[in-house]
Amino acid sequence: MRRWILVFVLSLACIAQAMPAQARTWVPAWTASPAPDRRDGTPEAPVQFADQTVRQDMRLGTSARALRFRFSNELGTEPLKLVLVSAQRAGGAAVPVTVDGRSEITLPIGAALLSDPVPLAVPAMGEVALTLYFPGPARPAVRRTPLRIATGRVASVDEAVKLSYQQNVVSAVLAERDARPVVIVALGDSITEGATATRGGHGQWPELLGDRLQQACPDRYVVLNQGISGNKVMDPGRSHSALSRLDRDVIAVGEADQVIVFEGINDIRHNGAPDFVPGRNAEDMILAYRQIALRLGQRGIRTHAATLTPFGGSERYEPVSAATRNAINAWMRSGRSGFDDVLDFDRTLRDAGKPESLPDAITRDHLHPNDEGYRRLAEGIDLAAFGCRAR
Repeated sequence: MRRWILVFVLSLACIAQAMPAQARTWVPAWTASPAPDRRDGTPEAPVQFADQTVRQDMRLGTSARALRFRFSNELGTEPLKLVLVSAQRAGGAAVPVTVDGRSEITLPIGAALLSDPVPLAVPAMGEVALTLYFPGPARPAVRRTPLRIATGRVASVDEAVKLSYQQNVVSAVLAERDARPVVIVALGDSITEGATATRGGHGQWPELLGDRLQQACPDRYVVLNQGISGNKVMDPGRSHSALSRLDRDVIAVGEADQVIVFEGINDIRHNGAPDFVPGRNAEDMILAYRQIALRLGQRGIRTHAATLTPFGGSERYEPVSAATRNAINAWMRSGRSGFDDVLDFDRTLRDAGKPESLPDAITRDHLHPNDEGYRRLAEGIDLAAFGCRAR
């Protein structure tokens, strides 16, 4: 009997040795879309960074056993040299960051580089601080995010340093996990980017939606913010259009399973003084939205159309673009748009007494929500639309 038990145990051991180790996967846990240099500096000081250390705090939308950072110069106009200093989680020790073992790298024009795995375990909604040093003049080409900047090369930048809102080089943080969560990409403009949220407050609506999903369906979802201020659906502006960046920002880097498309206001408004060129009409916009739904649908990606929010009282409001907004929203609600679902942000935010406007309490410029407006957007979304039903 003992002999057979021994044979059985040895057989189990052989089977265990023959089985491959549990496969792990890398998934995006935080993103920022590449965007051309905005040239936010003055004519006297046009360079964004030079002999400066930059700290970027990023809140991860999912848990990680280890991290990789994605450095982008995809839309840069010249090679970009930087020194990778360190990364650390809140309250933890700094860990070196390298690319192929190097701490000093040059990002070629049009390229992106992934870091080596960084041994940092981070919980969902945990923060990671990445510190970089730019030895010479540099014009990073990733959308603006909150940063802390110190003069010269220093080991770390203190949290007490005032936050600025500038472009940097990090386009994604990848998390190593045992299982892949459902990846939701929010594709949009400044309202999605969170340009009017409190700096460093994590109050952008995609991040607040991620908070809700994490609480209701722990570690099963991650929400990525691929919004860019000034972005348009059809035409280039300060950045490539949504149609143009769909493959890079949503399908490739975002690795989307589901997408929320929330933009179009910048397309339909006139361009302001001095020429006041009219914006796109509803027919053009519907064509573009249908193309987005079609292209994503062909890849099995579930799509959510978000209705355009009111902008009455803003600097470029006028009746023609307002009528275009209402026509687009009616089409999205019709059930014939080609999208799988509609998120009615218009009804969530509009002033009940003045439906062409946002309530004064949730906006400062009659176009962008404030922190309370972003909270209402996130709270107004039915999580069941993404398949999350609280247990």
